[in-house]
Amino acid sequence: MSAPAQKYDVFQAVADPTRREVLRLVAEKERPISEIAGHFSMSRTAVAKHLHILSEAKLIKGRKAGREKLYILQPESLAELREWLAYFDRFWDNRLSVLKNLFEIEDSSALKQQEADE
Repeated sequence: MSAPAQKYDVFQAVADPTRREVLRLVAEKERPISEIAGHFSMSRTAVAKHLHILSEAKLIKGRKAGREKLYILQPESLAELREWLAYFDRFWDNRLSVLKNLFEIEDSSALKQQEADE
């Protein structure tokens, strides 16, 4: 008996730089696999595997158009990723505040030194 097919989530899908580039490409416009594959130095089969993973994670959607399949971004699925990253915004905000304070202290010290030299 064969093992069940692996299901991919958003985090697994965006972990790969090739898949992130595919997302960027299909975010710009709907594209066929041939056009997507033209941006990479890998086989069309390898690109198809990346597209499959992105589809499993519901990050892209494919539709048949004649003999081709066209892919487009499904931005709603990025909400899970955005929510997870938003949790860490407070850490960046804190770091930026500390950096701003350091520059203000530095500028204040430099101004006082300049006034003392005059």
